[in-house]
Amino acid sequence: MNALRLTGVVLIVLGLAGFFTGGFSFTKETTQAKLGPLELTVKDKETVNVPQWLSLGAIALGAVVLVLGFRKP
Repeated sequence: MNALRLTGVVLIVLGLAGFFTGGFSFTKETTQAKLGPLELTVKDKETVNVPQWLSLGAIALGAVVLVLGFRKP
């Protein structure tokens, strides 16, 4: 499998994942205060929304790249 086909498949999979999940979330740990040996940390949950147009664009681009990967040079 050449690099162009692999890139197309990866774009399609990422586009489908973004389309069906709508985004992803992660936990970020930050230091709020530091008083000598004591340290106060806070865990914040961040959410990143993936727009549907971006997911559909990734799927379409992946399909184009995948088709170009099957063309004979």
